[in-house]
Amino acid sequence: MAIEAWFMEDSREDQRLPHHRSPKESVSLDHLAELGVLYWQLNPNDYENDEELSKIRESRGYNYMDLLDLCPEKVENYEEKLKNFYTEHIHGDEEIRYCLGGSGYFDVRDKGDCWIRIWIRAGDLIVLPAGIYHRFTLDTRNYIKLMRLFVGEPVWTPFNRPQEDHPARKEYIKRLTEKPGVPLEAH
Repeated sequence: MAIEAWFMEDSREDQRLPHHRSPKESVSLDHLAELGVLYWQLNPNDYENDEELSKIRESRGYNYMDLLDLCPEKVENYEEKLKNFYTEHIHGDEEIRYCLGGSGYFDVRDKGDCWIRIWIRAGDLIVLPAGIYHRFTLDTRNYIKLMRLFVGEPVWTPFNRPQEDHPARKEYIKRLTEKPGVPLEAH
């Protein structure tokens, strides 16, 4: 099953709900690619031996990996962590996440500053480019198992909005405006 994405309604209700606009406005993989969001569908049941995952990691230089179970029973200060993940921010590097179980939402800003909600489930590997405004939350199942990938040592620092002068944000905006409508290859 391919990833699902849609434009979000403006709502203060539970962040774990889908928040579809009415009527629902789906977002294509091509539209996500124009924003620099990359996606692969892999086999989460055999990730240790997955040749496609190995090729992706090698070709993109993802040499660090760890696993994270995110749920109330396994994470200390769960509500606080979820609140922090849901605060709009950027990173100076790509954010690479491979869902091995459960599900959750990555929300990214489009060129018009609207939220796009991306629902990731087991088998979805997603790459958010450096400098894109985003946030993360679980869905109502309250569980996700993620593989986190990095180039080199992991950098966990989020830079909360506004960050228009951050070098990663400036580079992201430059790449978006140089070739509008053309898929961005995340760096």
